[in-house]
Amino acid sequence: MYAPILEIDTRKVTENARRLRALCEERGVELAFVTKGFSARPEVIRAAMAGGITSFADSRMKNIIAAKQAIPGLKYLLIRIPAILEAEEVVRWADWSLQSQIETIRAVSQAALRQGKVHPIILMIDVGDLREGVFGKEQLDEIAPQIKACPGVELVGLGTNVGCYGSVLPSVENTQILVELRDYLEERYGFRITTLSGGSSCTLKLLEEGRLPAGINQLRVGEAVLFGEDTTGSRFLPGCHYDAFRFKAQVVELRRKPSVPIGEHGRDGKGDTPEYPDRGVRLRAICAAGKQDVAWAALTPVLPGALMIGASSDHLIVDVEDCGGQVKVGDWLEFRCGYMAVLDATTSSYVEIVIR
Repeated sequence: MYAPILEIDTRKVTENARRLRALCEERGVELAFVTKGFSARPEVIRAAMAGGITSFADSRMKNIIAAKQAIPGLKYLLIRIPAILEAEEVVRWADWSLQSQIETIRAVSQAALRQGKVHPIILMIDVGDLREGVFGKEQLDEIAPQIKACPGVELVGLGTNVGCYGSVLPSVENTQILVELRDYLEERYGFRITTLSGGSSCTLKLLEEGRLPAGINQLRVGEAVLFGEDTTGSRFLPGCHYDAFRFKAQVVELRRKPSVPIGEHGRDGKGDTPEYPDRGVRLRAICAAGKQDVAWAALTPVLPGALMIGASSDHLIVDVEDCGGQVKVGDWLEFRCGYMAVLDATTSSYVEIVIR
């Protein structure tokens, strides 16, 4: 078998989960473990449960359904605002959901009534990242009475997201907005808001520093538990494992070549226009994996001296000039994985998943 391999060390996931759950718990914050990054594989979910995590979140209904079928009794939050056509599934399988559009909220309300339920929702508030969510008090005043008129849903929380689209960092100021809008909605419209979902792994820094506004009582965390990392904040979390996920690919070519492609440059196979730093003639290893399997830019070679150069759809290219002649054709190169690498690898049918 020469297919690339993703190895998952569940013990390290458990230890990360235990540490971060304790950090959140001592400050009165629920950690909702985001499972989309590994396609909600039951073995990894169980590892997080062994670390004390009891609340889960995912962006894909397919993942939520599969996880709940594999492990009955899981509590799941749907964290991607759903499509109208997903309303029946959302009510049937998700314990609560993030919402932002009244048309969808009405569809969820109607589905809940048909199923004899009241579905709890968290209304997303856009605090500047400019992805999903109600933007400004004027839009909030427009949607709030309409939610009130939907008998099949209950507005139980407000949430926000930063660091994903607009690269906005969480701050005391933009997180405090949730607290202020909770008070406003309760006073003006009579809602009882019990959950303020203040962000994701990148918001942990405010929590660690004791600066998370009082009232924020939930964080949706995936990356930190899985990789001990906060990519948005460009940092690793102290005391966590950073290598619970390892990607392996076999070397199929080893040759010295120039660093800069020769000839007139156009776009690459993905339509991008990459730059090629001139490092001279270097020994390059080509591995049997590519963009169809993994997000190459989220891979870090484990072998000292090795450097990721780039990738095409089927090949990873690694500079091994400074590896002291250790690399041979047929060897397996190992890479520490970042979030996007595992997200891609666990959804590729070409990658073998090994869990231990």
